[in-house]
Amino acid sequence: MKILLTGGTGLIGRHLVLRLQSLQHDITVVTRSPEKARRVLGAGIVFWKGLSGQQDLDGFDAVINLAGEPIADKRWSEAQKQRLCSSRWTLTERLVELIRNSHTPPSVLISGSATGYYGDLGEVVVTEEEPPHNEFTHKLCAQWERLACAAQSDNTRVCLLRTGVVLASEGGILGKMLPPFRLGLGGPIGNGRQYLAWIHIDDMVNGILWLLDNDLRGPFNMVSPYPVRNEQFAHALGRALRRPAVLRVPASVIRLLMGESSVLVLGGQRALPKRLEAAGFAFRWYDVDEALGNVVQ
Repeated sequence: MKILLTGGTGLIGRHLVLRLQSLQHDITVVTRSPEKARRVLGAGIVFWKGLSGQQDLDGFDAVINLAGEPIADKRWSEAQKQRLCSSRWTLTERLVELIRNSHTPPSVLISGSATGYYGDLGEVVVTEEEPPHNEFTHKLCAQWERLACAAQSDNTRVCLLRTGVVLASEGGILGKMLPPFRLGLGGPIGNGRQYLAWIHIDDMVNGILWLLDNDLRGPFNMVSPYPVRNEQFAHALGRALRRPAVLRVPASVIRLLMGESSVLVLGGQRALPKRLEAAGFAFRWYDVDEALGNVVQ
């Protein structure tokens, strides 16, 4: 396949590029900095500096859209909220425009989203049909998805990746958690009862490939079938590192440090991959202890 990819230097993108290359796909990466992207991703890839010079996407078989400002790196000031939105919405809208301008459009658009689409739903078991709680993360993801779905036609199907917390050896949530946990200074956050919908990076990449190769469309919860509570996750990470994980961080401290974005760690979703499993996808990593043991070894 000839595949156009955004977000290629991100956590998921880096791993996905390696797999696509191993499968002999022809990859074009859209990036703001082709030189930096080339250093990260290596040779054998075509790099486009943005999309401003493109008129259509004729010749591409698929588009995988993973780009977006990291949601947890900064406090959510109004300016930061706008950056989070525009980094997702503007690029997605442009991709859809190019797809719709194509005489032979890509057969599939796989576009990012997140379990944040649902908002903080507490104990509710969350499948793709669950009505969301209307908060910032929902508004961010809902418009992102609406824009992507405008590419849907008889020629192009659209798949939406409602991704949970991705576990990988470098970057992502573990990039922030590992330093204190390695020192024995980690532990649950708040009351520890909030659910964390997680997925191993291998299952994330395999899931995207599954959607690429099968005639599927619509939203998919990209999460392990077994979400865990924050307290369970903290203890599992401690076991993987052979370190204690008992230093609980009070919710009040998290709210002080993170402001409104504290909902990312004090809230959560008990999300299940109902549609992905119904389509026949087989997860490799079900158990959080085994998954963490694999990525932190």
